[in-house]
Amino acid sequence: MTATQPREALAAARDLAPTLARRAAAHDEAGVFPQADFDDLRAAGLLGLMVPTRLGGAGASFTEYTEVAVELATGSGATALIFNMHASVTGALAHVPDDVARSLGASDGYFAARDRILADAAAGALYAVAMSERGAGSRLSRLATRYERRDDGFRIVGSKAFVSGAGHADAYLVAAKAPEPGADGGPIVSYFLVPAGAGVTVEPTWDALGMRATGSHDLHLDVTVPTDALLGGVEGLALPLAQVMPHWLVASYAAVYVGVARSALEAASRHLRDRGLTQLPAARARIGRADAEVAAARLAVAEAARRVDADPAALDTRRWVWRAKLLAGDTAARVTASMVEAAGTSVTRRGHALERLFRDARCGALQPPPSDVCADWLGVAGLGGDPERDTAVPRW
Repeated sequence: MTATQPREALAAARDLAPTLARRAAAHDEAGVFPQADFDDLRAAGLLGLMVPTRLGGAGASFTEYTEVAVELATGSGATALIFNMHASVTGALAHVPDDVARSLGASDGYFAARDRILADAAAGALYAVAMSERGAGSRLSRLATRYERRDDGFRIVGSKAFVSGAGHADAYLVAAKAPEPGADGGPIVSYFLVPAGAGVTVEPTWDALGMRATGSHDLHLDVTVPTDALLGGVEGLALPLAQVMPHWLVASYAAVYVGVARSALEAASRHLRDRGLTQLPAARARIGRADAEVAAARLAVAEAARRVDADPAALDTRRWVWRAKLLAGDTAARVTASMVEAAGTSVTRRGHALERLFRDARCGALQPPPSDVCADWLGVAGLGGDPERDTAVPRW
């Protein structure tokens, strides 16, 4: 079935999850991109999840994205994380209202380019995000990648790290900085959709503790792209969009790690039943606490998503976005550790689902913005401050 509506997409994700789970160990052990998984996601129409129906997609809301992401992550966290990056590109493009885009300075040509990018996704194109850099993380204002305007478009030079799906994407969302600051003295940071090909080189650097199958290698860019590769058709949109659509840079990850935590709970429950250990009170108590924590984290993600759909730029929405990321990352790490203790030493062997889930889950609190940063933002806001101004390190 090809998903043409959000409810069909959710059903397809739920149906695919067991297949993704069966492949996950092999993908993790080899540290390879889960090509078979994405063949299945493409065939099911899930790459068009966020694409408007008029362009051949399912037209999903952010809430509907999070529901699909949880199901996929229950099967494979790595596959769901790559899918999240693709959805971040398509979702951001699809969900910026035309009037908001125009108020930010989007040119007439932007809308045609946007529709082409989204229609290609509905037809099966896969997009990746190339934003983070060594030494800068995901802070847009600290990027070293530079671009300059040319007669034939823009030349982009720089390197990116943690590019999930590197070498397998059809195009990359690249954040780059102009050589000179803007009129206000601040950096001009722009987004470009850079096609894979000449001038885009993947360096195989990814050999990580967890999320090994994301293939998050380094990406090196020395490429000239046409004018319509500039998203929005105007320079300097990256920082404003980070303010009005923080969910794609923060809370979208949260749904993935809720799915990972749920998978760990299910794996531990199966293990205890299979080993006849369900009569141990300590083990049952760990299962019970994990059940409550996973449910609470999922509710936090659902509330953040509901608010995103209603008013993404509101201060209270941003606080829920930070809460969701903080709770999901910390819950995944805590629950998987507890499930390993409940199940016992045998699950620490390589190849056991809980061993892989423990490693994958540990990445959630570290993935930008890490839990400590989310907690700091919430603390500043809770004390009556402004996280945009009253933190030592700029948010973006």
